[in-house]
Amino acid sequence: MKIKKIHIIGGGLAGLTAALHLLKSGFKVTVFEKNSYPKHKVCGEYISNEVLPYLKSLDVDPMRWGAVIIKKLQCSSINGNILEAELPLGGFGLSRYIFDLELYKAVLAEGGEILQEQVENIVFNGKSFKIETFSNKEFEAEIVMGAYGKRANLDVSLSRKFIRHKSPWMAVKSHYSGDFQADLVGLHNFKGGYCGISRVENNAINVCYLARLDSFQQYKDLDRYRKEVLRQNKYLDAFFEQAEPIFEKPLTISQISFDSKERVVNRVLMCGDSASLIHPLCGNGMAMAIVGARILSECVIFHLKHGTTRDQLEASYSREWAKQFRSRLEWGRGLQKVLTNPTAANIGIATMQHTPWLFQQLIKKTHGKPSAA
Repeated sequence: MKIKKIHIIGGGLAGLTAALHLLKSGFKVTVFEKNSYPKHKVCGEYISNEVLPYLKSLDVDPMRWGAVIIKKLQCSSINGNILEAELPLGGFGLSRYIFDLELYKAVLAEGGEILQEQVENIVFNGKSFKIETFSNKEFEAEIVMGAYGKRANLDVSLSRKFIRHKSPWMAVKSHYSGDFQADLVGLHNFKGGYCGISRVENNAINVCYLARLDSFQQYKDLDRYRKEVLRQNKYLDAFFEQAEPIFEKPLTISQISFDSKERVVNRVLMCGDSASLIHPLCGNGMAMAIVGARILSECVIFHLKHGTTRDQLEASYSREWAKQFRSRLEWGRGLQKVLTNPTAANIGIATMQHTPWLFQQLIKKTHGKPSAA
């Protein structure tokens, strides 16, 4: 079998995991990543344990890097209603700063190539791809994966549908020191959004919240918004009263789109947030990126080993992706409608206080089952 060139655009969780999987299967891989490592990213930094068997098959052990074991979920509404439940699978907290860095090192150790280049355009000529970067370099490959994140200039050049529409969402993330239960992930509602809190390595506490831009615009200042909006929730107020920021200033991103995205665009196979984005309140975006990398890697390996057509590769990937994630995404969209409506959130959380089995079912609907590669 001729070893074909596989190029991955984006060196985040999905891109690096796919690269590691393909390298361990004997393929040559080049990853294009515009940023250097390590780097903090806006992210909830909670990962479901559903990915642990697969990570173990890649010789990846997050516990070696200081991951914090998380067993419980706490959810509160603005009026003070609160739910707490055991997570069926459990999870762990680990920053993207560490996780991406260690995966980067693992890819290099397996002989992968990682280029600090920003891709400007991808052109398919019927047989192979030409990749053009902003530094005026050109590369050729037979297989190209897109794992470059939520939104990028590349989406414009590929004429993707979702990029044409403005999104009403922004996200803010920072690390804090302070008092917070180690085995707990908290999800707290506020007017216009919701905030996740959980521990990561080195006793840091990750705080990441999603907010509607229209709820933030009248304040135009993150400190004021935190004081006057987030802290209306008594649980967030208690946390911020004693917590001290570790970052000099929070990280922010805007135009976060939850619209449907194509899994294949101009023959480029999309993975991770480039394929779709689950609502952060589900606490499962990082796990989905890793599982999505497994699905795509397996489809590509089968295609290259068995000589299937490109149409067959794309169809099999789209089918397996939908089987794994379509239901989760639908539940995520429904949950977001509830939790971003203060009245609905108060009623929903109050109802589930008396029906804890329903809360457990909602958690299960947004998570998968452990699966090895």
